[in-house]
Amino acid sequence: MNGDSTGMRGGSMSRRGFIQGAAAVVLGLGGAGILAGCSGSSSSATTTAASTTAADTSGYTTVESGKLIVASDLAYPPMESVPDGGTNPEGFDVDMMNAICGKLGLTCEYLPAQKFDTIVPLIKQGGKADVGVSSFTITDDRKEEIDFTDSYMDSNQAMVAQVGTTLDKDSLNSSDHKVAVQSGTTGEEWVQENMPQATCVPLDDAIQAMTGVQTGLYDACVADLPVMDYMCKNSYTDLKVILEIPTGEQYGIVVSKDQPGLTAALNDALKQIEDDGTMASLQTKWFGTTL
Repeated sequence: MNGDSTGMRGGSMSRRGFIQGAAAVVLGLGGAGILAGCSGSSSSATTTAASTTAADTSGYTTVESGKLIVASDLAYPPMESVPDGGTNPEGFDVDMMNAICGKLGLTCEYLPAQKFDTIVPLIKQGGKADVGVSSFTITDDRKEEIDFTDSYMDSNQAMVAQVGTTLDKDSLNSSDHKVAVQSGTTGEEWVQENMPQATCVPLDDAIQAMTGVQTGLYDACVADLPVMDYMCKNSYTDLKVILEIPTGEQYGIVVSKDQPGLTAALNDALKQIEDDGTMASLQTKWFGTTL
């Protein structure tokens, strides 16, 4: 269904066990309001030394000739993840990158999962991956470090708590309450800015945050609405979205400032898959509707 041709450098990586039976086709995201709405583990790339050999074909270069190497945290279903027992990454972002690479005549290859807050520095440094694709919200702070492609999806934030909770944003804004977030995300920024009395707990990925809320370790968590809604309906059915937060964010692909030609080529490929209907088809596949 997806990512079939997507290579994974450095071997397999097991998905967290609690993402069980996550359906490939995501149904019931519940409408455009939800869909109008950012986000490792292991290994540093077993990539020993990524080759700096360039494929100088279209005004840009890549780390390895003929390939576009992607860095992602791979823990953000349905955007990007590795299924239980699987080896290949899957998700909307993964399918989109395969389609883009098809337009560019490149093979899409993923590094093993990277911690989200290390991806921008990795792309800025260069030498291991060509792009970062992990539901990155385009922000002015990030744009000081790297370039973004044109936006490919809108996103809002969501707050999740246990089903039956009586807590809300105001009551959670207390030092007695812990709100989990993924480190380095716009969700973390939102909690710090809008719930200054609450204890903000930064974690490696959104799944740790959801599991912590489920077990009562944390009172709530905040992350991107499409992902939170998906996980509540497919894996964490004892949790629910208690607040949709209209932040009006947009996702972009992270590219080094040293690669303006690659950014331009990616933008052209994004436009092509918008125009030929590929993007709409992928939205329907993963979100049950076009966005």
